[in-house]
Amino acid sequence: MAGAAQILAEGIYFGEGPRWHEERLWFSDFYAHRVASVGLDGDLRTELELDGQPSGLGWMPDGSLLVVRMELRQVWRRWPDGRFEIHADLADHSAHLCNDMVVDAAGRAYVGNFGFDLDAAMQERGPAGVIADHPVTMLALVQPDGTVSDAASGERFGFPNGMVITPDGGTLILAETFGQQLTALDIGADGSLTGRRVWAPLAPRLPDGICLDASGAVWIANPAAPECALIAPGGEVLDTVATGNLNCYACMLGGPAGRHLFMLVAPPDAAKAAKGMVMVSEVSVRAAGRP
Repeated sequence: MAGAAQILAEGIYFGEGPRWHEERLWFSDFYAHRVASVGLDGDLRTELELDGQPSGLGWMPDGSLLVVRMELRQVWRRWPDGRFEIHADLADHSAHLCNDMVVDAAGRAYVGNFGFDLDAAMQERGPAGVIADHPVTMLALVQPDGTVSDAASGERFGFPNGMVITPDGGTLILAETFGQQLTALDIGADGSLTGRRVWAPLAPRLPDGICLDASGAVWIANPAAPECALIAPGGEVLDTVATGNLNCYACMLGGPAGRHLFMLVAPPDAAKAAKGMVMVSEVSVRAAGRP
């Protein structure tokens, strides 16, 4: 069982896209227009400032940082020498805002997008109405040279969001937030995705950010509730971690032994003030791919 969640860092707006990298948790604080990182001692620092909202993060084999720029619908690359420039334009392979991303060992990136104006739809129809009826959209595949294509030809997803790749590189698991499910796809030699299938139905939960543990179970951040839940293939709930009075939007396993579960939480009015937090819990099963 996971331990109780503790506050690791405060003073952020809305954290997304967490990744454990070089002994720190990196994440996008998108209303602050920055990429930040925090150590296990709570030391919070800004790693990159930019004009506009960042979201998904990942690293290329050469150490370059990839950053999703939501409104631009682009992926930008910060090279090891400090250059920061466009890597890929997703305008023809996304709708409305781009969001989360996962980068594989070869430097290929998979990038999700909203597919529609979420804020307007929520105001017009409310959460239940959006879940019941929402546009579907594609998932983008960005090759290491910046070439963009439809990752799963002809397939469309209900708000494709958090993603993980299994340690063998053979399967991508995708959170379809408004589809209320985790979806698995087979990864081909060229990065293309086929063999779509339901990995786990989740209703009434909504999956946002996700991470994979060494047993093959997936932690999901539930943006509709103050919790992070551990899900087995097929949908059984193995464990939950409560996140106080703030809903959980993203999660990542990391720490020295891969047994720290980091959770990014925020209030509904996250854009107005820096009241979001990074929380952490110690879990019994380490992150996938860790020795």
